[in-house]
Amino acid sequence: MPASESRAKDLAARLSALGLATRVERHSTYTSIEAEVPEALPAESWREVLEVVAEADRFGLLASSLTGRTLWAAVYEAVPATGDVRGPGHQR
Repeated sequence: MPASESRAKDLAARLSALGLATRVERHSTYTSIEAEVPEALPAESWREVLEVVAEADRFGLLASSLTGRTLWAAVYEAVPATGDVRGPGHQR
């Protein structure tokens, strides 16, 4: 399992422990976590949720009167420490 996926699953487990239903999805360069945020989430829980997602590489909140509130976070794959980090076709 890639390190990003492992980190994302850890973050998702911690969000689940705070009462949020989470989804984890692996993409080519990152792993994403999404969670529906209930309207009645107490302020103390918000602080704890923000402490968790702050450990991700990026995070945000999508809010709409039609779909409610969805918290998202992304954990990127690590960039290789050596070798060609520009990808195929960009060799020196």
